[in-house]
Parts: sequence; C-alpha cells; structure tokens
Amino acid sequence: MKTPRTDIRIQGEIPPRLLDVLRSEYGSRLKLSEDDDECVEVTETKWYKETKAAASPGDVMRIYRENQQMTQAQLGERLGGVPRQLVSNMERGRRAISLATAKKLAVIFDVPVARFLDLRTDN
Repeated sequence: MKTPRTDIRIQGEIPPRLLDVLRSEYGSRLKLSEDDDECVEVTETKWYKETKAAASPGDVMRIYRENQQMTQAQLGERLGGVPRQLVSNMERGRRAISLATAKKLAVIFDVPVARFLDLRTDN
C-alpha cells in the first residue's frame, strides 16, 4: 500500500525558516519544484466566458447552493420558508427568480444580485 502524498503549494519566495521546518519534518522525502506555468485569471479564459454565457440564473443558484452543501429544502428555509419544490423549479428554469428572491440569494451567498437575474438581451 502506498503512503498518501502530502502536497503543499507555496507561491512566491519560501522563507528560510519555513523551509527548515519542512526539511526537518519530511527529510529526504521533501521535493521542491518550481512551477513556471503562467497563471491566468479564470474570468479571462474562453471556458469561463462560454460557461457563464450558457449558465441560466437557476444554474447559478444551484451551483452556489451545492458549493455550500445545502439542500433545496435548506435553501428554501433560508429564503424565508420557500417550499423545496419552488427552489427546484427556479433551479430548472421553470420558475423565474424574482428580484426580491435574487436579493435574498445575494445576501445568503455573499455575491452580487445580478448573478441570479437574467440580464441578457436577445437583440
């Protein structure tokens, strides 16, 4: 059986004291590598722009809810006693997310209100 690998990532200059601690803890098993890959802001990638354009407000709501490991019923409670079925219908696009609900979602998930509104124009 293989021993699980510990992966520690530090960006920038590693302070000598921290390096000494890591060497004393991991000894010869410590392997340092320099990652010269260029970092790109995710919001600037083609993938993000295509995904964001395709995501409906309901998709966004579901993603935030799942990221918080919240059930539809739990989110409904936090929205002020909204039934689970209504949350489901909003996530699936069968029911629009009202401005009032979008404002509550923005507070719950600490994000801008616009994330839960369909502001796209079809011109």
